[in-house]
Amino acid sequence: MTGGTMKPTADLYDDRGEDFQSLPLQMLNLGGVAHFSGPIRTVKCFEDNAVLKATVSEAGGGAVLVVDGGGSVRRALMGDMIAEIAASNGWAGVVIHGAVRDRIALAGIELGVKAIGSNPRKSTKLGHGVVDEIVEFGGVTFRPGATLFSDEDGILVER
Repeated sequence: MTGGTMKPTADLYDDRGEDFQSLPLQMLNLGGVAHFSGPIRTVKCFEDNAVLKATVSEAGGGAVLVVDGGGSVRRALMGDMIAEIAASNGWAGVVIHGAVRDRIALAGIELGVKAIGSNPRKSTKLGHGVVDEIVEFGGVTFRPGATLFSDEDGILVER
């Protein structure tokens, strides 16, 4: 679900409380869509975006890709070209525990994008990474298939 049709995360939390995990990391809103939600898919990779690119090249079906980049901001895991691929393939959003690049271009793409920072340096493309395994960062467990809700206030994940 994208756009203004989603209930704000504060209201969702007020309604359902501890049904949710709340990500305490202060992620930046960088995409053209601020409110997004969907079932989680995951990629775990470190400074290498080949698996991320392959994953968003598949049909997204409204899913949110959660990328555990180990919190590294030394290399960007996604830029405008990969974000365009994700948007055109029906992904609702991408949440990156790492860096992105092309921030101005990302803001114009119809995709939710959250990351912890940016860096113009490209990632490696060696193909190191895993898809659809449980990932954890910021004290939150991201399970493939659970629903993630994101807006300007933050990120909630169903337990």
